Amino acid sequence: MKRKSTIIPLALLAYLGVMSYIGYDGYSKGEFSSTYYYGIIVAMLIIIVVLHFSLKKREQLRQEREDDMRNNNANKQ
Repeated sequence: MKRKSTIIPLALLAYLGVMSYIGYDGYSKGEFSSTYYYGIIVAMLIIIVVLHFSLKKREQLRQEREDDMRNNNANKQ
């Protein structure tokens, strides 16, 4: 099974792509400015990247904790 740190950001990236495609029609008609349209896309990309690295760090810490617990149990026996 793939890691959460990969699956969740990829799903959000796909969602962002779909929403950007849907919103492009409004942007091209002039319903909102280019700063707003591209600003939202850039902000979401930054959030997705930060989420990826925070989930990756969390998985790493969990793995280290599980390894320590296994080592402690092996040493007690």
